[in-house]
Amino acid sequence: MSLEYIVALCLFLAGLVLAVFLRSRRTDGVPPGPWGLPILGFLPWINPDAPHESFTILARKYGPVCGLRLGSLYTVLISEAHLVRQALAKDSLSGRAPLFVTHGIMHGYGLICADGDLWREQRKFVVGCLRNLGMVKIGSKRDKMESRILTAVEESVSKLKQRSANGGVDPYPTLHHCMGNLMNLLVFGRVWEEDDETWRWLQRLQEDGVKHIGVAGPLNFLPFLRHVPKYKNMMRFLVEGKLKTHDVYRAISEDRRKSGSARDSVLAMFEEETKRRLASGDIGHFSEPQKLHLLADLFGAGTDTTLTTLRWLLLFLAAYPREQDAAHNEMKAVLGPRPVELKDRPDLPRLEALIAETQRIRSVVPVGIPHGALEDSEIGGYLIPKGTMIVPLQWAIHMDPKNWKDPEEFRPARFIADDGSFAKPENFLPFQNGKRICVGEELAKMTLFLFAGRIIQSLKVSLYRSSDEAATFDLSGESGITLTPKHHRLIFSPRAIEQ
Repeated sequence: MSLEYIVALCLFLAGLVLAVFLRSRRTDGVPPGPWGLPILGFLPWINPDAPHESFTILARKYGPVCGLRLGSLYTVLISEAHLVRQALAKDSLSGRAPLFVTHGIMHGYGLICADGDLWREQRKFVVGCLRNLGMVKIGSKRDKMESRILTAVEESVSKLKQRSANGGVDPYPTLHHCMGNLMNLLVFGRVWEEDDETWRWLQRLQEDGVKHIGVAGPLNFLPFLRHVPKYKNMMRFLVEGKLKTHDVYRAISEDRRKSGSARDSVLAMFEEETKRRLASGDIGHFSEPQKLHLLADLFGAGTDTTLTTLRWLLLFLAAYPREQDAAHNEMKAVLGPRPVELKDRPDLPRLEALIAETQRIRSVVPVGIPHGALEDSEIGGYLIPKGTMIVPLQWAIHMDPKNWKDPEEFRPARFIADDGSFAKPENFLPFQNGKRICVGEELAKMTLFLFAGRIIQSLKVSLYRSSDEAATFDLSGESGITLTPKHHRLIFSPRAIEQ
């Protein structure tokens, strides 16, 4: 009998004992759901390329609160908007799920993976930073933020028009550079040239990283897989990428301190707060590791989710030219030749509806950002044991035919009220909800409105095809942390400016 066989048998028996033990602890109060295998739980039945679809099938079968095991981690799927709002408003469910890849790499630092006092302190700090930078409703700071966003928008429009002049262009690299530099400016107080090798490396790392880290990845629930070559190599890529990224951030920080510039950034505000706290003798959680992880969280989350939504929007504009023309004609009627500005949001409901329908039909984070139960709690009348991972299943909510007629159809009119104004239905949760709602929600809304508005106003978006090709649209996407469009080519044709 080989050693490998003995080890495998022991693992199986241990898992069986654990499964029996856990089953014996279950009561009638926990949510209904499927049983799985020892050790593995229900993981073998989760499609790694589309986990949101696998979870949605379970939600449809077992109900809006569904319980299952992923490896050793008990998980509850919530697939109704009002239950998500109730659950995520609870202090007892405001933790982060102990996923191995994120916690094993981030060690609870930053904002996304943080818990407890560290999270509360750092979230309050970040909210203050973003308000100081202009994420406010009115005032001169908002005007300055709008100006910064428009600089990135105008560069994008110019480059997309130029680069598609002789054929189609994949908009991703251009948008990644321009929107990424907007976040670089806000987070670090600096921007990069498009051909800078360090910046190109950071972009490649972000693109690959979001594909490797997924909520349903087996390594999150079966940490022993890190010894398997496939997952060992993935962990090495992520850990080495994090360390190299932190080296870049340290260099940026050192350059800022030497030059005394770039005070108007999250980095500068963090370092100033650190100095103040050192002088008072209470540094709190303003440590060097926290700084580096926080910067990475703000840049990564701030860039990826908004960028992905914009990429989906452009693809749907090409696939549905009538909707694109309707939004353009609305802007022409309301604004004339004047470029769209943030103040125009109430007067452009079709543009707002285009963005909202994109966020609905292609939820950027289709399985939501998982929460963790800090203590025994209750959702929809069911017991939620301490340590449970809570998944607010955005895909199931946004694609539920009970709430959205023909949910697979792209229909911005869903968000237009009878009086013609923009309307947001109750079952629409693009930024999740509750105590850990996206800290940059208003910044994302500002950025999407200005990017989408100026692009539609200036350019007509269509799918590129050669003379012997038919127009085809692959709208399935690729699943990682976010659901991203597959790479594609579009044409950006200048629109005539009517006086």
